[in-house]
Amino acid sequence: MEYRRERDTMGEIDVPQDALWGAQTERSRQNFNIGTEKMPVELIEALAILKKAAAEANFRLGRLDGRRRELVVQVCDEILAGELNSHFPLAVWQTGSGTQTNMNLNEVIANRGNQLAGEKLLHPNDHVNMSQSSNDTFPTAMHVAAVLKIENTLLPAIEGLIAEFARLEEECQGIIKCGRTHLQDATPIAFSQEISAWRVMLEVDSEMIKSSLAGLRPLAIGGTAVGTGLNAPAGFADICAGEISRLAGTQFISAKNKFHALTSMGALVFAHGGLKALASDLMKIANDIRWLASGPRCGLGEIKIPANEPGSSIMPGKVNPTQCEALTMVAVQVMANDVAVGMAASQGNFQLNVFMPVQIYNFLQSARLLTDSIFSFTRRCVAGIQPDREKMKDNLYNSLMLVTALSPHIGYDKAAKVAKTAYEKNIPLRDACIELGYLTGERFDELVRPEDMV
Repeated sequence: MEYRRERDTMGEIDVPQDALWGAQTERSRQNFNIGTEKMPVELIEALAILKKAAAEANFRLGRLDGRRRELVVQVCDEILAGELNSHFPLAVWQTGSGTQTNMNLNEVIANRGNQLAGEKLLHPNDHVNMSQSSNDTFPTAMHVAAVLKIENTLLPAIEGLIAEFARLEEECQGIIKCGRTHLQDATPIAFSQEISAWRVMLEVDSEMIKSSLAGLRPLAIGGTAVGTGLNAPAGFADICAGEISRLAGTQFISAKNKFHALTSMGALVFAHGGLKALASDLMKIANDIRWLASGPRCGLGEIKIPANEPGSSIMPGKVNPTQCEALTMVAVQVMANDVAVGMAASQGNFQLNVFMPVQIYNFLQSARLLTDSIFSFTRRCVAGIQPDREKMKDNLYNSLMLVTALSPHIGYDKAAKVAKTAYEKNIPLRDACIELGYLTGERFDELVRPEDMV
């Protein structure tokens, strides 16, 4: 590999010839060769939006000339188009302020801009990072990336699953089945009612997640190093937030208290709590579906789900609820990520939180995994669910908890006696009731009507 010599305030260092990054990025690449986790592309894109907005703000305020503004904008557009992804190689496990990734953006934008200009017009610090500090750009990009990921991908995925459950709910109207509590038989429920719980869980989760975004809309930009706004001109923060809103297509504002914005990550913790709530409900939904589909002969077998691939390398013909399993594993990961996000947010010392990269990495991973798994689960599982009406009917009429309908007529104690007798003698509830002399068969049939119990 061929190298070129780059210089920063610490001296000279060799950088790969074709790399657009500079000395500070290369130092980070060498000093933090830790793990395989790289800074998420969503965060890089959010920083590109920010750099583009900052260039516009600096231009309007008379600090940056038009030619340099155009070059910054042009390179940021290339970054947003995914054309320069290979030039952002840094690990998540770097400085806790994200300084090296901020400089990675500054160096790539400056070097690429100078290529386009055919001369050295851009300096990574003096022009691309003008009126900024890593301490305010990185938390700003975190908020922007989190909001865009949720609004553009996760919420549409949730809406798609809600719509699929709504369709299934409508199609299954009139199907009565055995309810279950404590993994034991309970009173009857309509299958559509069972599905409605899944649908409403997602609707509530979606609203909680949407409401959490309000805390992410205030941005730290303009606070610079410690929140005082040193080296940022008056009006910069508001113009920059307005430009970010325009470029991102969603509303952001300048945080009123920059000291808070630089050191507190509470809004990100709160928003990730919504993702955890969603993960918890998805765990329940996926488990319900795989239990209901268990069998095909020795389980509940009340629904059929798509057979997407062979389920066993040794048992021919076996099919497993793999989409449910993938979704539940994602739920576990999201719950684990929530611990990391919360712990990292607690490490705000004095004027800066220095656990920011791990927070945004975990946040974006949670949002990405939830989005992808929901789309997959919707398409490859829920869309193909079919109720087994006969199995549901058999289970329903074999349930001892139909006896609950008799309690108002013969009393709780006698109804319990009927259930115990039917269970011990392995006979229908009707026969047990007649044998005990509590009701005639005709009266039993009048009182025990599952369709009237839902």
